[in-house]
Amino acid sequence: MTGRWALAPTETGGALLAPLDSTGLPTAPVLTEPDLVEAVRSRPDVTRWVWRSTAQVYPRLLAAGVRVTRCYDIEVAESLLLGHEGRFGEPRSAAAAHARLRNAPVPPDPPPRSAESGAQSSLFEPRSGADLPFDGLLRVYADQLRRHDATARPDRMRLLTAAESAGMLVAAEMHFSGLPWRADVHRDVLRTLLGERYAGGGEPRRLAELAEEVSAAFGRRVRPDLPADVVKAFARSGIKVRSTRRWELASLDHPAVEPLLQYKKLYRIWTAHGWSWLQDWVRDGRFRPEYQPGGTVSGRWTTNGGGALQIPKVIRQAVVADEGWSLVVADADQMEPRVLAAISRDRGLMEVASDDGDLYTALSHRAFRGDRDHAKLALLSAVYGQTSGDGLKNLAALRRRFPQAVAYVDGAAKAGEEGRLVRTWLGRTSPPAAGSGPDEEAGIPQEDAEHPSEESESTPGYASSNARARGRFTRNFVVQGSAADWALLFLAALRQSLGSAGLRAELVFFQHDEVIVHCPREEAETVVAAIRAAGDLAGRTAFGETPVRFPFTTAVVKRYSDAK
Repeated sequence: MTGRWALAPTETGGALLAPLDSTGLPTAPVLTEPDLVEAVRSRPDVTRWVWRSTAQVYPRLLAAGVRVTRCYDIEVAESLLLGHEGRFGEPRSAAAAHARLRNAPVPPDPPPRSAESGAQSSLFEPRSGADLPFDGLLRVYADQLRRHDATARPDRMRLLTAAESAGMLVAAEMHFSGLPWRADVHRDVLRTLLGERYAGGGEPRRLAELAEEVSAAFGRRVRPDLPADVVKAFARSGIKVRSTRRWELASLDHPAVEPLLQYKKLYRIWTAHGWSWLQDWVRDGRFRPEYQPGGTVSGRWTTNGGGALQIPKVIRQAVVADEGWSLVVADADQMEPRVLAAISRDRGLMEVASDDGDLYTALSHRAFRGDRDHAKLALLSAVYGQTSGDGLKNLAALRRRFPQAVAYVDGAAKAGEEGRLVRTWLGRTSPPAAGSGPDEEAGIPQEDAEHPSEESESTPGYASSNARARGRFTRNFVVQGSAADWALLFLAALRQSLGSAGLRAELVFFQHDEVIVHCPREEAETVVAAIRAAGDLAGRTAFGETPVRFPFTTAVVKRYSDAK
C-alpha cells in the first residue's frame, strides 16, 4: 500500500481510491470504502495522496485527527500548468480540465468567495461545485503528469507543484490549529487606545475627540474618515494635497495634521481589528484565518478576510502562547537579496550571501566603502527598478561590482518591456496582463539563470504604453516570485521536520518571510534548530548547491509583540 494513491470523497461520506503507477494510471481495481477518514487512516504507508482539492478533503481528515505526509492537489497543479502554458484566465477546476480533455464545454470556475463577517468555514467547502467521475479525475492527473514533462524544466515544475500542494496542507493545518489569541488582552488594548464605545456602534470616544480636534483646526466641520472631505478642507486653507496618505500629510504645516494622523492610525485599528473583528474572528482562544497559498501572481500568500497578514504591532499583544507554551517567531534575514544571489549565480554576490551576518553590511564593505545605507539602496534599486537620484548612482556601482546579478534583473525587465512571458526559478509564470498598473504584484523571468529572458514566449497584443510598468513588474517578479518558491519549500521542510521529530509543536502563522511556531516551552530550542535547518534545506532544494545561506532571526517569546 505504498506509493501514490488517488482518492475522491463520495456523497455518502465514503471514498473511491486506487493505487497509481508513475504515469498516473491505476495499478489495481478502484476500491470503494464506506468511510473516507478510515480509508486514509488505514493506509499510513501511502507516500502521497492525489486528490482534486485539499480544501475539499483535508479539513475533514484534520477534524478526525488524521494528517497526511504529502499530497498532489490537482486543481493547484492545473492552475500552475495553465499559467505556464500562457493560458491565464481559463477555468482551473478539475472538472474544467476534464472537459478540455474531452473537447466538451468547459464549466466556469465559481466566483471568488467574499469573506463575510465571521464566515470562516469556506476552507471546509469544495472549491468547485462541478463534480467529475473518478476515472475522469485519473485522466486529468495522468494528463497533468505529461504536461509537466513537456515544460522546459520538468524537474523544477514538478517541484513547484509539489511545494504548492504542500503549502495547501500547511494552510489547512494552520487554519485548524489557529493562532493563540487572548480576547481579554485584545479588549484591554482597544480600551486603552480608543476609549469607551458609544451605543449604536458609533466611533469610540478617542476617535470622536480627534475628529473634533481636526474640525477645530480647520474652523469648520470636517469628516476625517472621508478623504475627499479632508482634501477639500486643506484646499479651503490654501493647501493643495492630492491624497490623505500619511507621507503627504506629514510634510504639511497645519494644526490639523497631527490629530488627523492620529485619527487615521486609530481608525484603521478600530475598523480592521476592533471589537467587531474580535467578535467575528476569534473563537475559543484562537484566530483562524483562511490562508490562500499562491494568492498573488508571484506566489505570495494572501488571506480571505481577517487581516491576518496586517496585524498591527500593538494588537500583537493579544497573541499569547498557552500556559507552559512559547511562541517561536522567526524572520528570514534579507531573503530576497539572498534569492537574487542564488538565481543569478553571481559569484561575488553569492560570496556576500554565504555568511549568516547582515548582508547589507557585508555588501557595503565590498562596493560602498562601508556605507550600509547606500548598499541597501543599491540592491533594492536593482530589484525594484529605481532609475533616478541616488538609487541610479548606487545601482551603477552595484552593476560594476556584481554584473551578473544586475544583468539578471535587467534581462527580466527587458523581457517584460517586450511583452514576453516570464517565470520564477521553479516555473510559476507571470500573467501576460500583469504589470499594467501601479498596484500589481510582482512577477519573474525565465528559468535560465545566465540568460533569464532568452527562452521567454511572446505575448500578443502587448500595449507599448505599459512597457515600462511591465518591465518594473517583471524585474521585481524575478526575485519576489523565486523567494515565494523558496518559502513554500521552507514551510514543507519545517512541517516535515516537526512532524517526524514527534513534537507537539504546531505551525500557526506564516506571512512572506515570517513564521510562528506554537510549542511547549521545552521544545523551543529544538524548534529554533529545525527552522534554521529547514531554511538551508529549502535553499539547496530550490536552487541547488550554492554557497548562499538563508539564516533566520528567531525569538522565543510569550507574546508575539515581544518578538520585534
